[in-house]
Amino acid sequence: MTRSFQVILEWDPQDQVWVTHVPALNDLSTFGDSREEALEQTREAILGYLEAAVREGIEVPSLGSEVELIQLDIAV
Repeated sequence: MTRSFQVILEWDPQDQVWVTHVPALNDLSTFGDSREEALEQTREAILGYLEAAVREGIEVPSLGSEVELIQLDIAV
């Protein structure tokens, strides 16, 4: 079985790492030195989350609500 999760991937200039967030899983977050490493860490974290959810009887949303990333321009 395959499940899909939306992942937010962003560069953290302060820590010099790629950071991911999975909104559907209580904003599960991890990081990596490269995009690929961050996404691999995210796959592992999602699997761990799902395994723990099954053990604890926690329901996991199918896909969660759609995430939209927008840019707001603010006059300052």
